Amino acid sequence: MEATDVWTLASAALVLIMTPGLALFYGGLVRVRSVVNMMLFSVSAMGVVGVLWILFGYSMSYFADGESGFAGNPFKDFGLIETDPATFIGVGFGAVFAMITTALISGAIADRVGLGSWVLFAGVWATLVYFPVAAWVWGGGWIMQLGTWLGTPEVIDLAGGTAIHINAGAAALALAIVAGKRVGFAPGSHKPHSVPLVTIGAALLWFGWIGFNGGLATEVGEAGLILVNTLAAPAAAILGWIITDVLRGKKPGVVGAASGAVGGLVAITPSAANLSPLWALLLGLIAGAACALAIDLKYRLGYDDSLDVVGLHLVAGLIGSLYLGFFAFDDGLFTGGNGGLLLVQAIASFGVLIYSFVVSLLIALGVKALTGLRVPSEVEETGIDSVAHGEEAYALVEPAEASLPSAR
Repeated sequence: MEATDVWTLASAALVLIMTPGLALFYGGLVRVRSVVNMMLFSVSAMGVVGVLWILFGYSMSYFADGESGFAGNPFKDFGLIETDPATFIGVGFGAVFAMITTALISGAIADRVGLGSWVLFAGVWATLVYFPVAAWVWGGGWIMQLGTWLGTPEVIDLAGGTAIHINAGAAALALAIVAGKRVGFAPGSHKPHSVPLVTIGAALLWFGWIGFNGGLATEVGEAGLILVNTLAAPAAAILGWIITDVLRGKKPGVVGAASGAVGGLVAITPSAANLSPLWALLLGLIAGAACALAIDLKYRLGYDDSLDVVGLHLVAGLIGSLYLGFFAFDDGLFTGGNGGLLLVQAIASFGVLIYSFVVSLLIALGVKALTGLRVPSEVEETGIDSVAHGEEAYALVEPAEASLPSAR
């Protein structure tokens, strides 16, 4: 087995742990009575998307010779029955990306949506949105061919600025709009219940992101650049978020710093192999500041994106994807005097945004018609965990033990 295959195998393990890390990050951000529900959304996404990926998602995510159109033929590798085992490492690497992309969306609907509604949405969304978009970006589809068609540099998306973060962020916006606002939705009304869980979750995300961005690197120099940039951007984004909070009169906190790190990681995802570390630092500062401001838009615009999937993933994904058009090696507007890359980055970014938002909106409306989508308001107030799942995140009081005969 080649050394690059070993690294991709290890990277798949790194990315796999990101979804449980996301569960911890999201679980810490919600109120104590909906922790189980929120974490189960991430874990259930791993289940439903993992199964669909093996059945037909992998087949849809790339175009074989002679294929073209909306997505790959879902039956050509159905169930991976006749798939060449030599490709299985790549199949597995793609599976963990599909899992976490879908799980990201769930943060937008915390505290108020039932598990069955979420699982139905997740399965249909992966089928109609993620699998086709992955084919467009990495599997030979129109985004991969855009530069050739227009006579410009090719679209750059190393690990998913468009296919993952813009895609999930646009879907989160659509789903949040359809789900409606939480009971008592207002600034400061739904505070994170566990700052330590948020910190641990963010740490696991950053840890796994090394494999997320660098899993397909084939040369030492490329892998090293990806590593340094995946450290530089989130580090600068932490500072960008904290400085922005201080300048606007907010007290700096760990939740903001952790969110800043995630925003920086999102922004560097498409560009970690195509920026110098200095430009990665600037990208992180911009992303951290922009995301700190963007998370408050939900109160002004009136949509309830519970855990700021839009403010982090959509905003930072757009910034990171478009930033390449200015500062990418050789082809950026400021680094090579070429506006062609900026053009194709914008077309790809907004193309995915519009497609994901529209289709996600239709899926969410369909799920709402079938299931109602939301839990009853009294369940939301009482707590989804105990009513819907029969579990609580913390057993703070031990059940009374049966009385035993006293010792004599």
